[in-house]
Amino acid sequence: MAAHPEGTPCWADAMFSDVEGAKSFYGDVLGWTFGESSSEYGNYTQAYADGKAVAAVVPPMPGQEGQSAWCLYFASSDVNATATKIRDNGGDVLMEPMQVGEFGSMLLARSPDGVVFGVWQAGVHEGFEAMGVPGAYVWAEIFTREPEKSDTFFPAVFSFRAKQMDDPENPQMDFRVFDLGQNPLLGRMRMTAEDFPPEVPSYINVYFTVPDCDDAVARATKLGGVLRFGPMDTPFGRFAALSDPQGASFSVIDVTNTQGEMPALSDVD
Repeated sequence: MAAHPEGTPCWADAMFSDVEGAKSFYGDVLGWTFGESSSEYGNYTQAYADGKAVAAVVPPMPGQEGQSAWCLYFASSDVNATATKIRDNGGDVLMEPMQVGEFGSMLLARSPDGVVFGVWQAGVHEGFEAMGVPGAYVWAEIFTREPEKSDTFFPAVFSFRAKQMDDPENPQMDFRVFDLGQNPLLGRMRMTAEDFPPEVPSYINVYFTVPDCDDAVARATKLGGVLRFGPMDTPFGRFAALSDPQGASFSVIDVTNTQGEMPALSDVD
């Protein structure tokens, strides 16, 4: 499998103080199985959907304990060059570029509007081995209170092109789609005070595919997850937004269950 193109979402992981609890939760909700934890790399543990690597869970490093959250990584051919672009465009590099054995190199960063994300330069680990199949990553959206900052920053760093979604039924909605010239790769939604309490920071929400959205929601809530939104039918699939028992936000979507017409997208100058 070829490495993911520059700027493409290529991997997702999350830190959990209770890794075994996270494995049990996501194993039941998304059908994941897990590999052996790597003590050499902080007990990093990969998750698999139908035998394909789709994500990872890891305990926090000493002193890094805090709110669990999913982190989305973007592919880069040179993490050092990407770090320079991040700084040049007003972002912060939270974890300097570092090599992770033969697997690849990474950094963690924060956009000017506070969105934390990762960058991955592939070695033998090229990222997602499957996407869009049950249990695997399929989509992500930047949720930000300052959309103009994300709209400037991410295209400058990753050469994204942007399209604005036109929704006559909801003219207040501010939603943008980023791509690299072909298929949409990433959404950007403006956070409103009505929908998001002030203590919720800007973040990237990851979507995992499930064969049945309502069943996944029932499994998640039975295990202590919290339903935040939905389930809701859309032209892209039936989806719901959740928080797991340790507070990490994510969404599930059944991409085979679509309703309605695709919204129009207009190019952004």
